[in-house]
Amino acid sequence: MSVSTYLIIYDLRCSGGFETQFTIRLDPHTFTLIPFDISSTPKWTVLTYEQCECCPMDVTAHTYCPIAVNISEIAEEFKDRLSTEECKVRCRTPERIYMKKTNLMEAISSIFGIIMATSGCPVLDVFKPMARFHLPFSTGEETTFRAVSMFLLRDHFSSDGSNSFMDAMKTLERHYELVKQVNEGLYARIKSISSEDADKNAIVMLHSLSQLLCMEANCNLNSLAYLFKTKTS
Repeated sequence: MSVSTYLIIYDLRCSGGFETQFTIRLDPHTFTLIPFDISSTPKWTVLTYEQCECCPMDVTAHTYCPIAVNISEIAEEFKDRLSTEECKVRCRTPERIYMKKTNLMEAISSIFGIIMATSGCPVLDVFKPMARFHLPFSTGEETTFRAVSMFLLRDHFSSDGSNSFMDAMKTLERHYELVKQVNEGLYARIKSISSEDADKNAIVMLHSLSQLLCMEANCNLNSLAYLFKTKTS
């Protein structure tokens, strides 16, 4: 891409007049998050604080959890707000604009999702290709379709072509088991600072999608089969 920075901008207008904006800057070649200019690093962002069970990061080389640092200001801003609070969200990418009237839980979940995939977490790095085709507010079915397609493409470009479809699905299922552990770790971190549930339930929403993907992979993607059946008159 010719642009120097790939921007994803979220504008939120909430009930009661509360408005805020979050700008996510990605490297246009690697789609790695360009770190936010964080004024402080709360104690709950330290790597060893509620560290994910599956975390492969070496505590002697890394002081902080990269995801926790990058979502810290968002989590702190919404820690006292309810997940059911209505809001209007506009998400701008270089290609198009998405708009939705929703609740804070879904809005924050969408923002968390793109940051988590691009922050440099070794478990979630696999999802960086999806950041290039970010789909805000995606449904469970859309997420399943996108994630499975991405995993199959990943398998195509990273293997010698000898893996079967079932091999790829087993890999997806194993990986999403790790993703669930990351979600659980982040939930524990945020739970320690939140008096209300907007940011906590945003993680719960992502966790639910992870569980759905695990079930779909285990069931051979039966819920998507109808899309490919040839209809006869």
